Amino acid sequence: GAARPAGCPGGAPAPPPTAVRPVVDTIHGESFTDPYRWLEDQEHADVRRWIDAQNQYADAVLARTPIDPAIRTRLTALMQSPDVGRPQRGGDFEYFTLRRAGEDLAAIYRRPAAEAPPRIDPAGTYERVIDPRPLSPDLTVSVDLLAVAPDGARLIYSIRDGGQDERVLAVRDLASGADTERFPNALYDSVSLRTDGTGFYYVVRSRETGARVRSHGWGDPPERDAVLFGEGYGPTAFISMAQDEEGKRLLYTVQHGWARSEVWLQDAAAGTPPAPVVHDVDAHFFPRFVDGELWMRTDFEAPMGRVVAVDASAPGARDRWRTVLAETGQALEDFARIDERIYATYVTEKGNRILVYGTDGRPRGEVEVPPFSTASIRGDGKGQALLTLQSFTTPTTVYRLHLSAGTRAVEEPPEVSWNAEGIATELIYGTSRDGTRVPVFVVGREGRARDGSGRVLLGGYGGFNVAQKPRFSAQAALWVERGGVYAYALLRGGSEFGETWHRGGMLTNKQNVFDDFIAAAEALVGTGETRPGRLAITGTSNGGLLVGAVLTQRPELLGAVLCGFPDVDILRFNQFTRANNMPALLEYGDAAIREQFDAIRRFSPYQQVRAGTPYPAVMIWSGDLDTRVPPLAARKFAAALQAATSSAHPVILRYHPRAGHAAGNGLPLSARITLQAEQLHFLDQALDDEEPR
Repeated sequence: GAARPAGCPGGAPAPPPTAVRPVVDTIHGESFTDPYRWLEDQEHADVRRWIDAQNQYADAVLARTPIDPAIRTRLTALMQSPDVGRPQRGGDFEYFTLRRAGEDLAAIYRRPAAEAPPRIDPAGTYERVIDPRPLSPDLTVSVDLLAVAPDGARLIYSIRDGGQDERVLAVRDLASGADTERFPNALYDSVSLRTDGTGFYYVVRSRETGARVRSHGWGDPPERDAVLFGEGYGPTAFISMAQDEEGKRLLYTVQHGWARSEVWLQDAAAGTPPAPVVHDVDAHFFPRFVDGELWMRTDFEAPMGRVVAVDASAPGARDRWRTVLAETGQALEDFARIDERIYATYVTEKGNRILVYGTDGRPRGEVEVPPFSTASIRGDGKGQALLTLQSFTTPTTVYRLHLSAGTRAVEEPPEVSWNAEGIATELIYGTSRDGTRVPVFVVGREGRARDGSGRVLLGGYGGFNVAQKPRFSAQAALWVERGGVYAYALLRGGSEFGETWHRGGMLTNKQNVFDDFIAAAEALVGTGETRPGRLAITGTSNGGLLVGAVLTQRPELLGAVLCGFPDVDILRFNQFTRANNMPALLEYGDAAIREQFDAIRRFSPYQQVRAGTPYPAVMIWSGDLDTRVPPLAARKFAAALQAATSSAHPVILRYHPRAGHAAGNGLPLSARITLQAEQLHFLDQALDDEEPR
C-alpha cells in the first residue's frame, strides 16, 4: 500500500482497502448503518481474500523493524514447560494427559498403578495410549481425557478441531486400542461414568434447544440416549450434573447466565423424578456432595458467600438448611472438607486467603499464603493436603502440607525458570466515575523512575462473575524482565468482592466496567508510572470488549491496544446465532430489550468508531473456529478502525483460520509462542512511535 505521509511517526504502510457495502438496521426506531456487514460471511470468497490481505498487511507492519530474536527465545523458555493432567485409575493402570517440554500437543498416556509414585515425572517413560499428532498436519487437533472405566476396559476422551468449543466424544476399547463409539461434534459437558458400569452420563448443549442431561449405555446409538433432565430450558441456560459416590443420587445445576442458578436432586435408585432444591431464588448456588450430605456455596442472603447443608429428608425446605460457614467480610470462592476441618478460600484485593474452620463453623486457624498470590487446596491422604500457589512473580508451585504438624514441603517445583529478584508487586487505587475504588496490581523493578517514561501494559477483564487474581504469565513476566511495568485492574463485573460487585458491572451497569478500567489507566499516569503515549492495554474475549470500549471512548489515553477474540458488536450480539454463547445476553444485555438497548448503544465498540479520530496502534486477533465469540466482530472492528483513524499508527488484524476460544485457542504451542512474540514486538513498535499528546 501507499506510504503514510512523510514525517509522521511510525511510517506504517496504509492498510488494504475494504469495500463499504452499507446495511441499515432499525432498532427501537433508531437507525444504525453497518458499512461492513459483508465481512460477516467468512465462507465468502471476497471475505477470504480480505482476510489474506489483512494477514499480509500485518506481516508488513510487523516487518517495519526487525523483531528481537531474544523475545521468541525467552518466550519459548517460559512457555514450553511440561503440562501434566491429574491421573485417573482404571484397572491396573493410571491414565493421564502429558505434554512434554518442547512439544506442541498433549497426548494421553498410562503407567502401571501398582508402582506409581505420587508424582508423574514429565520426563518419565510412559506408554502412549492416544496420540493426536497424526490427526492434523498443522497440529491443531487436540485430545483430552474425560473418564476411565474402573475395570480399565474403556476410556472416554474428546477430540477437538482447532479452537472451537464443540468436540467429538469417543470411547476407546483399551484391549484392542480401537475406538468403538464416536459421538457427533457438539457441546459436551459433565461426562461421568455410571456406577453400575453400564455406561455414562453426559450433558450435550444445542444452540437451538439448550442443554440436556442424557444417559448412555455402551454401544447404544447416541440419538436414542434417554434425556434425564433439561426439557423446557432454552439456549440461555447452562446445565451440569454430578452424582454421589454410590451413584444413587443425581444432582443437576441450571445456570441462568452468571447471576442465578437452580439446583435439582434426583433419587436415581428409586427412579423418582428430579425434585427442586432451589429454583425460584435470584442468587448463585454451587452444590456438591460432602460426606454423603448435600452442601451448597451460595450468595443467597449473603452477597459475600456462605455454605449451607441441605436436609436430605426435605431438600426444598429452605428453613431447614443448616449453616456450615457463615458469611464474612470477604468473598468466599471455594471450600474443601479435609479430615475434620473445612478449608475456605476467600478472595481479597491482595489475592487469596485460606481460613480453617471446624465442622461446627468455628475458626481453627489459617493456612499461610504469601500476599498477592492465587491459592487452592485439596486433601491428599489422611492428615495431608496439597497447596497450589502462584503469583505475578512466582510460577505455579505445589506444596505438600502435613496438617497436624503445620509443616510444608515442595511437592512439585516450578517448571519455569524465572528470577523475581528485584521485582515487586504493589497495589494502587484508581477512582471510578461514580467514586468506586478500583484496585490495581502493579508489577515492576524496584527503584524504577516514576517520571512518566515507563512502558506500562495494563490488563483487565471485568465480567461473568469471574475473579481475577495474581497469576504467572509468561508474556507479562518477559515484559517486566525487559524493563516494562505490568499492571492488572480489578473491575466490577467480576466476583472479587461479592455479588454486589458483580452486578455492578453487568447488563445496564456494564459501562461501570469501562469507567473502572479508565480510572486504573489514569491512576497509572497520575502516579508517574507512565504517560498516555507509553501506556498499552490488553484483553481477550470479554476483555477484548473491555479494551475495545476504552479504545473508542478514550483513545487519547492510550499508546497501544492488544485486543483478542473480542466481543465488540454487542448491538447485534443477539443476532449471531452461529455462536454458542447466547447465555452471554444475560450478562451483556439484549438489544431487543429497550432498557438494555439504551445501555448497549452507548458502549458497543463497533458502533462507536468515529471517522477522523487519532486512534493509537491496535492489534486485533481472532480466527474462524471461534464458536463462542463471533469472529465476524473482530473483522468488522478492524475494518472500521483502519478506515476511521487519522493517526499514523497502524491497526492490524492477525487472523488464523484454525484459531478459536477453546484449548489454548486451538493452536499448537509453537504457534501460540509466535503470536505472543508478535504482540510484544507490536508493542515495542507502537510505544517507540509515540506521538506528542
